[in-house]
Amino acid sequence: MPDGPDIRVAGVDGCKAGWVAVLRNLNRPQDLRLEIFPAFAALVKSTAAVIAVDMPIGLPDRILAGGRGPEKAARRHLGMRQSSVFTVPSRAAVYEDDYLAACETALKTSEPPKKVSKQCFHLFPKIREIDALMTPELEARVFEVHPELAFWRLNGEKEMSLPKKIKSRANAEGLDQRRDLLVSLGLPKNFLDQAPPRGCGRDDLLDAAANSVIAERIHLGRAEPFPKDFRRDGRGLRMAIWA
Repeated sequence: MPDGPDIRVAGVDGCKAGWVAVLRNLNRPQDLRLEIFPAFAALVKSTAAVIAVDMPIGLPDRILAGGRGPEKAARRHLGMRQSSVFTVPSRAAVYEDDYLAACETALKTSEPPKKVSKQCFHLFPKIREIDALMTPELEARVFEVHPELAFWRLNGEKEMSLPKKIKSRANAEGLDQRRDLLVSLGLPKNFLDQAPPRGCGRDDLLDAAANSVIAERIHLGRAEPFPKDFRRDGRGLRMAIWA
């Protein structure tokens, strides 16, 4: 018999196909889906009570040493995995669609002056996609998360000992370690081991699954923001990573 009304949460990660979401019904554990959304707006229109997405939300006008507060706060806990947390530049830099222009704008809007990494630049279209939709009111449902901080939280507040990637290539042992942790928390192994849909990597699937567990923690009031004394950007958007 059902244990209560449907309560759906979504763990989301950006991927080549758009956005991969692990959708879970907290009152019906067997109601578990993997879905690709071409646009983030479709996720916002879904019935998910909480959407935990691995993408920066809240963009300062100027960036100080170490990046936004959420990035500095997350790195303090991640030890060997802290390089997975990119420094996001100012909003003006994020809205540049040319790499050299983005670097030039980032240099002008950071102290000390800092260019943009190529990895972060490739995230700009997705950052802009969320930024165009976000409002302070939507923060009741949409939360910024980071998979490695999620795994840190779920691993007894210890960073994962194996990297997810080595020289930009998937590391099977590191991915298996993360899958096994998620299985220990109740997610089905066959679900986590399924062949990812086109445009989605195995790492994207596992990251979305970890984010879905953080979405559950957020819904239950068990997650906390990093940093706790988070600030808001010029549009009033919260700048915090949740775990």
